[in-house]
Amino acid sequence: MQPMVRAFGAAIASSALVLGASQVAIAAPEGQPEYQVGAVDWKPCEEKPTVDCGFLELPIDYSKPNGEKFKLAVSRLKAADPSKRIGAMVINPGGPGGSGVDFSMFADQYFSKEIIDKFDVIGFDPRGVARSAPIKCSAELLQKTPSSYPKTKAEFDALVTFNKVLREDCAKQSGAIFNFASTAEVAQDIDSIRRALGEKKINYYGISYGTIMGQHYAEKFGKNIRAMIIDSNMDHSLGTKQFLDSEARTAEDSFNEWIKWNDRDASSPFHGQDLRKIWKDLLAKAERGEVPAPWDPNAKLTPEDLGGGVVSMAYGPNWKGFADQIKQIIDGAQAPKAAFSAFAAEETFDNPFPGIFCNDYNLRVSSWGEYQSLVKSEYRIAPNTRGSSLGHGAMMGCVGFPKATNPQRTLKIKNSPKILLTNAKHDPATAYEWAVNAHRQTRDTTVFVTYEGWGHGVYDRSECTLKINNEYLVSLKLPRSGTSCAAVEPPAEASIMSAKPRIPAGPFSVR
Repeated sequence: MQPMVRAFGAAIASSALVLGASQVAIAAPEGQPEYQVGAVDWKPCEEKPTVDCGFLELPIDYSKPNGEKFKLAVSRLKAADPSKRIGAMVINPGGPGGSGVDFSMFADQYFSKEIIDKFDVIGFDPRGVARSAPIKCSAELLQKTPSSYPKTKAEFDALVTFNKVLREDCAKQSGAIFNFASTAEVAQDIDSIRRALGEKKINYYGISYGTIMGQHYAEKFGKNIRAMIIDSNMDHSLGTKQFLDSEARTAEDSFNEWIKWNDRDASSPFHGQDLRKIWKDLLAKAERGEVPAPWDPNAKLTPEDLGGGVVSMAYGPNWKGFADQIKQIIDGAQAPKAAFSAFAAEETFDNPFPGIFCNDYNLRVSSWGEYQSLVKSEYRIAPNTRGSSLGHGAMMGCVGFPKATNPQRTLKIKNSPKILLTNAKHDPATAYEWAVNAHRQTRDTTVFVTYEGWGHGVYDRSECTLKINNEYLVSLKLPRSGTSCAAVEPPAEASIMSAKPRIPAGPFSVR
């Protein structure tokens, strides 16, 4: 299949986690029965003893607090300067499928020292992910995944049938958690973490898919927030066509920004040449099956493969690296797949995807005819990238599934303090228009800051973005909504993100 683009980088090995023995009665969310939250028995994490690890035992179904439980993995990097401690900051790296426990292991390399000094950084693996009752699917079955770009009705029907079989398999392998792994449940888990920590209010930093968790938490538990940053935003109000078309627009924008870089930067192997024409000719050859993959001459790159490469490189962005890779492809060079970073990390969607994304987004394609219409639209919007590999893959990963349990709706945040909402103008994954729309729905409760540059993830893109984020977390000082931070040109030789570790998570995650 044309795979969904994933973040690069190796995941940190699972921690040794210990379940706390003591149980305390906790008042339940409004309108729900009371339930028990365990006090965390913190122990040094096996792979990084400077970080604490533990478990919370929580209901799989919060409406049945005495029913089946699961163990939620949590972690804690204590404030480096206890005398200046402000509170606890819960973090999530996105996904769906990103491990917050892993994120916390190198939080001191991601956040500024000022933040690490003043906050206990609390990571967690969302239900269905990593150490928290992970959703499992048969590897043997996943290896048989059909193309998410069916060319005939028979191929479309085969994908629908496969997805139904896959869903049944994942549900069987995973147990009850599979049907209760949406972000609606995760929001309740976050408040359970707050209670277990004994914090009246928490701080939250969520990036990419982690922004949905923040949005849901603010809706349900706004009064329990001290500060919240939602960085690179999902829009949980879009229907299928809106979702697909908006992703196509941001993918095509990523291509156009790559062209502009080529025209202004002499380090590009195509500088001074008509790169648009070169790309158009390469797509035409790929359409005819005449572009061998450098790592396997017997495999042919499709136009969708090339378009997926554009989206992948734009996370950084890694314009120079991608241009070099395209030059090698055009020249017919041979090299290991690992040398082609824009293509090397592609694979089928993470196992948590069916239980999480497909329950958060009701993106359902009912027929071959509807599919053809949707694809025609995304290809028209983004001819140079053939739509968006992310948007298309997300939609097709849920084809044949029943309706979502936590479907899209207008965001309504009423009882929270001001929330900092940030997005890059040229984000290839969480489209800028998504952030605009999320802010429009929450104009009274969110302060919108735009980074005028490129890539996925805003926190430390520039001195401007870093200052705004850190001042807000520390002193709750916010700029005027609508503030912009100027673009900073990424280094020509490598991704701007390469200097710092990035979170190894799912399709909408930071690189």
